[in-house]
Amino acid sequence: MKGRQIILDHLDGREAAALIVDGRLEDLLIDSDTPRVGAIYRALADRPMKGQGGLFLSTPDGKVFLRQVRGVAPGQSLLVQVSGHAEPGKALPVTQKILFKSRYAIVTPDAPGLNISRKIRDDDLRDRLLEIAHEEMDGDGMGLILRSSCAEAEPLEIAADIAQMADLARAVMSDASGEMEKLTEGDGPHALAWREWIDPAEVVTEPGGFATHGVLERIDAARSPHVSLPGGGSLYIEPTRALVAVDVNTGTDTTPAAALKANIAAARDLPRQLRVRGLGGQITLDLAPMPKKDRRAFETALRAAFRADTVETTLAGWTPLGHYELQRKRERRPLSEVLT
Repeated sequence: MKGRQIILDHLDGREAAALIVDGRLEDLLIDSDTPRVGAIYRALADRPMKGQGGLFLSTPDGKVFLRQVRGVAPGQSLLVQVSGHAEPGKALPVTQKILFKSRYAIVTPDAPGLNISRKIRDDDLRDRLLEIAHEEMDGDGMGLILRSSCAEAEPLEIAADIAQMADLARAVMSDASGEMEKLTEGDGPHALAWREWIDPAEVVTEPGGFATHGVLERIDAARSPHVSLPGGGSLYIEPTRALVAVDVNTGTDTTPAAALKANIAAARDLPRQLRVRGLGGQITLDLAPMPKKDRRAFETALRAAFRADTVETTLAGWTPLGHYELQRKRERRPLSEVLT
């Protein structure tokens, strides 16, 4: 099936959203029982952990970990935001750089200035957006980023979105003192789908949409380590506690270019596979053996693929053994943990 579909449903009692593009599962969001990324806490500082480069904090939902912090006294209250998911047995990562994100606007209380996405290049449109931003922010000292989605939005929608995020930011940032408390919940899958999947799409909201639109079968395929690649190659994606291992195979192709073709096909599909599976952390690619002269073509394909990905990923490079390593933000819980 051609085109884009956004399916909003529930899976095992959890809110869930799926993005289908030309019949392929392009993204998947499933709620979990852990605090959501973006949730904001008023947390209380524990004693500093020497040698760990950070500080544990107490919240109503348990311990969280704040990196690179100095001058914080035990018992001091801090506003922090959940920045990712943690491995089992580890504390949630949080940050003091709090962001208030919506479909059109991101309010940055600690980073003043009005900014517009570089993807919006029309000078007249940028001027109109700046006028809206100045009017809504009213010089209150907070920062604002207008997202690329503003290019196709109505001015009144943008203004209302800015005003809502700015009001929320003012309310939260003025509530920094007191006992530990969760101040915001963070966006669930349905809100995230509205916020992030901005391209035109058919939106399906009827209950049972995952079953009637084939999402369940695609999720079952994503739970398997095996992935077939165009051209007959394949890859296996297998998470361990230390890292995510990705093994690329050429299959039945025995031509001289088989390894390069399989590796490039794997590079192009890897961001989607990691996104749908909710995988992050250290990722090691065991590529099909290819000459060193072919590495540049592989790296070009890999950079292009991750440039369009929404999850922050660092391409670390080659190891002495010829593996390629990535470091990816743990923005989602692994699919294997959400669906047990």
